[in-house]
Amino acid sequence: MSEKPQKSRRKRPADPTEDTPEDAASRPLPREFFDRPVLEVAPDLLGRTLVRTTAAGVITLRLTEVEAYAGELDPGSHAYRGRTARNATMYGPPGHAYVYFTYGMWHCLNLVCGPEEHASGVLLRAGEVLTGADLARSRRPKARGDAELAKGPARLATALDVDRALDGTDVCGPDPRAPMRVLHGTPVARERVSAGPRTGVSGPGGVHPWRFWITGDRSVSPYRPHQPRRRPARLDEPVARP
Repeated sequence: MSEKPQKSRRKRPADPTEDTPEDAASRPLPREFFDRPVLEVAPDLLGRTLVRTTAAGVITLRLTEVEAYAGELDPGSHAYRGRTARNATMYGPPGHAYVYFTYGMWHCLNLVCGPEEHASGVLLRAGEVLTGADLARSRRPKARGDAELAKGPARLATALDVDRALDGTDVCGPDPRAPMRVLHGTPVARERVSAGPRTGVSGPGGVHPWRFWITGDRSVSPYRPHQPRRRPARLDEPVARP
């Protein structure tokens, strides 16, 4: 009796459409994700995973609050008055980090989006630390709990050790050793996304509801309207007494 031919045990080529949810969540976002209008990209970043790699270790962060800035058309944007040495990265290709220094003390992290030369970007305002909490705590020792580690843009940048050296970093690359990447993560359903005015933005730019956050998330920062700076009193002005 002749033997039946054995079936080949060769594995089929991997099909990316058959990825498990875990595989999909760990893939970097493609550049096409960022090459869209800023008001599409900003809310779609909620739930995505930001990975920050340093010599001290790796921190992963789930994005929970962002703000959109629409380039030269937006009075609230750094690009409103045109290109400068400080904001040049905003005019570059999408999918790169724009880092600026503010108030002489803090750094803030943005992601460039939209077509090149449009200078639009998304400010990363808050996130939930998923891994690397011990490292984040060492950089934010005054945080009263893990929900406060990256609650606000300056706190987020501090917890992740972000400074101007990261300005222009590509966040779409495949190299897991890259200093910063944005992964697919778990996108948030639109019904769980809230929108309102941007924090601290004054004038015509202050009316746009371009701040987006995950409703009810404890890591989201409180809204604060713009507070104009008060002029100091004249030194020769009489002091009112009760």
